[in-house]
Amino acid sequence: MEQLFEGIYFYKKSIYTQNRTPKKKVYGEELVKENGIEYREWDPYRSKYCAAIKKGLKENIFYKGANVLYLGSAEGTTVSHVSDIICDEGGVFCVDISEIAMNKLVKLAEERANILPILSDAQNTKEYEDTITEIAGQVDALFQDISQRNQAEIFIKNAKFLKKDGLGAISIKTKSISQSRNEKAVLEGELQILKKEFDILQILSLEPFEKSHYVALVKKK
Repeated sequence: MEQLFEGIYFYKKSIYTQNRTPKKKVYGEELVKENGIEYREWDPYRSKYCAAIKKGLKENIFYKGANVLYLGSAEGTTVSHVSDIICDEGGVFCVDISEIAMNKLVKLAEERANILPILSDAQNTKEYEDTITEIAGQVDALFQDISQRNQAEIFIKNAKFLKKDGLGAISIKTKSISQSRNEKAVLEGELQILKKEFDILQILSLEPFEKSHYVALVKKK
């Protein structure tokens, strides 16, 4: 295993995290054991963040002990790998509006104590503000994967939870914002909104893993 970032490894052209629940899979991923340690393969076709790593992400926003706010957590595919990385010393606040997805995430959280499910609309930050501030104060990292027209605006609303100079990453789905406008123009519009609160460190196209998707790596001003 070659270490790419803290808690993230490269082996035979694939990305892995160390499995915090040995012998248990989350979404049918491959398990690999080396030197007595078990690792879980991270599928870039099912995770925007993993796809960004494969495309050359230059800085990892997740690390051991980090408190993370994850917007659009869905059933927990990527969240499970974030859980691996941050270990028991950290926590990932998972916000999603889907009750069906949240039910599956709650089951995952029963096996992983560092996952904190929150059934809520990420636009209504007041609904979970007390939970985050009481447990973590501010978070160390902010990640978003939401298919709505106002993606950058939602990210900006949640920036209040991120500490100064904290890192974030947002998956920008241009076709969810506009089907008719040029995707580069849509992307630029979202970046201009993000620049109100963040310095843009890197922009990555997620082709061939996702079409019309980009990940922006940012740092809070």
